[in-house]
Amino acid sequence: MSAAPVNEPTFRESVDLMYNRAVALMDLPPGLEEKIRVCNATYMVRFGVRLRGQIQTFVGYRSVHSEHMEPVKGGIRYASAVDQDEVEALAALMTFKCALVEAPFGGSKGGLCLDPRQYDQHELEQITRRFAYELIKRDLIHPSQNVPAPDMGTGEREMAWIADQYARMNTTDINARACVTGKPLNAGGIAGRVEATGRGVQYALREFFRHPEDIAAAGLEGSLDGKRVIVQGLGNVGYHAAKFLQSEDGCKITGIIEHDGALFSSGGLDVEKVRNWIISHGGITGYPDANHTAEGTAVLEEECDILIPAALEGVINLSNADQIKAKLIIEAANGPVTAGADDILRDKGVVIIPDMYANAGGVTVSYFEWVKNLSHIRFGRMQRRQEEARHQLVVDELERIDEAMGENWNLSPSFKDKYLKGADELELVRSGLDDTMRTAYQSMREVWHSRADVKDLRTAAFIVAIEKVAKSYQAKGL
Repeated sequence: MSAAPVNEPTFRESVDLMYNRAVALMDLPPGLEEKIRVCNATYMVRFGVRLRGQIQTFVGYRSVHSEHMEPVKGGIRYASAVDQDEVEALAALMTFKCALVEAPFGGSKGGLCLDPRQYDQHELEQITRRFAYELIKRDLIHPSQNVPAPDMGTGEREMAWIADQYARMNTTDINARACVTGKPLNAGGIAGRVEATGRGVQYALREFFRHPEDIAAAGLEGSLDGKRVIVQGLGNVGYHAAKFLQSEDGCKITGIIEHDGALFSSGGLDVEKVRNWIISHGGITGYPDANHTAEGTAVLEEECDILIPAALEGVINLSNADQIKAKLIIEAANGPVTAGADDILRDKGVVIIPDMYANAGGVTVSYFEWVKNLSHIRFGRMQRRQEEARHQLVVDELERIDEAMGENWNLSPSFKDKYLKGADELELVRSGLDDTMRTAYQSMREVWHSRADVKDLRTAAFIVAIEKVAKSYQAKGL
């Protein structure tokens, strides 16, 4: 990946610049403005694990940005470049993200400096359990105080280890499973969590395309059907977003960018085939049904309607913002567009659906999982069969009237099957996520379109979120 220009702001500086741009348009007391901006606390831990015959020392972080609501919420990422600034910037984004989508959490984030590809499963379990131990004993993992989730380099497996480690250390805590979200289903997880962030990106785009005024602002027209999409990063988020947009909304995935280059096909790529190739071969190199280029970032600049950066921070920066041809960018990753690039793209008329909204599907479904763990019952268990029984009454009555009147019409079998089926957990989770993404988008666009001094969705999102955080602090007496 090409290096960003020397004068590029860091990720932390970008978040602060975007925050400052929003609060300049608000009427907050100066002290409260500073209180909301700063990170409350960051814990750094160095711990040793005996691996391969010797002790290896690891550095980890857990940052708490804001405790206007508790518990605080935020993922744990495993990456060799993790540092305090990155974790604090991500924690700040989590505060505003949770406020925007009305998940009742403050913002937190964690990170461990390691490349997970360099360790086998047993070694990763030892490392994860020791890191979790260091955080748990300081209440930096706790169902009512600090609830982690998966992030880059972690997944269901790591969350299950953390949950088990917490339960071992807190044997009488009936809510132990709620100490972390993103767990496997058999360990207290929730249906739809793995796909949640990618599904949220899809729902965000669907809501955007429900508003003709917004479609026109991006220089687009029509619906999602047939739109050309380039995805940067086919990990969990990028894969699910691309898969759902292709299979359910008729989008054409023309480009996929990965760590070892990019694939491009004007006729469209089969997302499932590319994903299977990556799993089998460790990258996209050698994939047979598309043009491959080793210079992956160049594909960011190809013609497309929608660009989905879904991997790293700062991939769109001062060095390439001028060359971006996408009309609409949706930030599936955290901080993929730097503050400097944001200015350039806005001046070009590119509409950006910001990260704090676009990738909030993960924390939204994490919220549902946390509630499920605290209530100790899966969604749909109490009412599903009762719904089916009530629907059956309606169908039976319609068929009785039909028979009594001798009318020559019948309910189609597909209608009966769909109508009679009560909602299971996955359907309820998707319904709740869809409602959340719609409502949050409408709150942003209202500010975007009603205020002449708000030029973009990112500033609108910050304003909506900061107002909610400010009201929480004021209600506490601050």
